[in-house]
Amino acid sequence: MGKVTVGKHPCPECGGDLQWSAAKQALACPYCGTIVPLSGAVPGAGDGSAGVVELDLLEALAKMQEQQAASPPPLPGADASPGGVLGLLQSMAGTPATQRGYGAQPREVQCQSCHAISVFVDGKVADRCEFCGSPSIIAHEALGDAITPQSLLPFRISDGQVRDAIRKWYGNRWFAPNRLKTAALTDTLKGMYLPYWTFDAQVAARWTAEAGYYYYVTVQYRDAQGNTQSRQERRIRWEPAAGSLQHFFDDELVPGTVGVHPELLQKIGSFPTRSDLTPYSPEFVRGWTVERYQVDLRQAAQQGEAQMQAQTRALCAEQVPGDIQRNLQVRADYSARTFKHILVPVWLVSYTFGSRSYQILGNGYTGEIAGERPYSAWKIFFAVMAGVMALLVLLYLFGNL
Repeated sequence: MGKVTVGKHPCPECGGDLQWSAAKQALACPYCGTIVPLSGAVPGAGDGSAGVVELDLLEALAKMQEQQAASPPPLPGADASPGGVLGLLQSMAGTPATQRGYGAQPREVQCQSCHAISVFVDGKVADRCEFCGSPSIIAHEALGDAITPQSLLPFRISDGQVRDAIRKWYGNRWFAPNRLKTAALTDTLKGMYLPYWTFDAQVAARWTAEAGYYYYVTVQYRDAQGNTQSRQERRIRWEPAAGSLQHFFDDELVPGTVGVHPELLQKIGSFPTRSDLTPYSPEFVRGWTVERYQVDLRQAAQQGEAQMQAQTRALCAEQVPGDIQRNLQVRADYSARTFKHILVPVWLVSYTFGSRSYQILGNGYTGEIAGERPYSAWKIFFAVMAGVMALLVLLYLFGNL
């Protein structure tokens, strides 16, 4: 597949290649420190001039289907499943060459441990995996240029800001081993762009359910002494209910990463893709690691639709009147379905403690931090013993009052 290349941005002072600086929010020379505001490039794909574009989802999936029908049978051992080798190739089928690639000559490496594929667009070389720290990385021959991201969120949180936040996070881990708190783990801090898919859709849904209304009746009973007493008992009156829902899903996010632990992504907060996206330009990613997506469009679309269905059901459930409900049935039709491939910024610390690998993740746009850590068995043991001793002292004191 063809590649698209664009001219570099040389430093006007020393001629070095300018890179995006999160701290300065501008292009900066890593050699002499010259700052140059980001300006529009020559119009074309992936140069930041085309705006944030939504692509027709059904049309793209249809082209994938056509390519799959025209493709020869898979070779023995080839992975034809969504997200596999052939799935990724098919997701790029029918995409014009001007909509593929990262706008610069990339170099790819794949980790043999976590299987993440890292893309470097500035000649950068890595000797360890950026995601898990494994030294088992090999050069990866690109299957073809990935679909160009339509837009991205540029780094806004600098490395100094996130280092301070991670040190504070370390300090609040009471049961972490002392060696973890004293280790300079921020030395492994890496800034990278993760691939995401966004999906838009208009949903028209109709629902039926049984709505339950509470009411109370007075019943009589005999107490333990044989006396007649009365009490209020709650009953439910069930009535049929029906309604409709119109809702627009805007930028339903589906991650395309395999290198970052998914539970951490959920904890670092949302990315403001509805308001703050910037048209893609390779200047934003020069000097940073970009993870190539391994969740193809078809697989991401299925996950996005499942998320929309769950939310549609929840929105319909909110419309059911009464105090309680049962037998909710929802029929939903989705239209105006579009998608984008975007990049979002994260800061990542990966480290090994004992025999396990851990990650600490920072939102490169909002600064929120989430992480994994080991626990000190000795600290937990002594904390439990201290609690038991405190309880015994209280029981002794109260027993002698």
